[in-house]
Amino acid sequence: MEVLYTASATAVGGRAGHIRSADGVLDLPLAHPKELGGPGGGATNPEQLFAAGYAACFENALLRVARERKAPIRESSVTAHVGIGRAADGFFRLQVALEVSVPGRDQAEIEVVARIAHAEVCPYSRATRGNIEVQVTVA
Repeated sequence: MEVLYTASATAVGGRAGHIRSADGVLDLPLAHPKELGGPGGGATNPEQLFAAGYAACFENALLRVARERKAPIRESSVTAHVGIGRAADGFFRLQVALEVSVPGRDQAEIEVVARIAHAEVCPYSRATRGNIEVQVTVA
């Protein structure tokens, strides 16, 4: 693979610490969510960061597929819900639900575009395949 871009970030203190990207654009405190026994509040967590990245990446893949099919999308959104929980083996696992919204477009058409984006285009979908349960729905 020819690497076109590399993002770098450093975490100090784990889930109750701090993250900072190499360029300083991302510079945030971390906290355990209340649901995992932490204080929650004004700090982010790895699941929120993963949800934001996956949602942005998937929407871009969706837009690309639509453009390549000569049916560009003018307005859309993708919401990623990233869940974390303990599996039967005692280890934590993630699951993802992606909600695609494209107002004013035929749902069946967008379901095809979303299926292609998930199966072929989105690098996050390709990277998680077989590792994380990912559900894609079109509103």
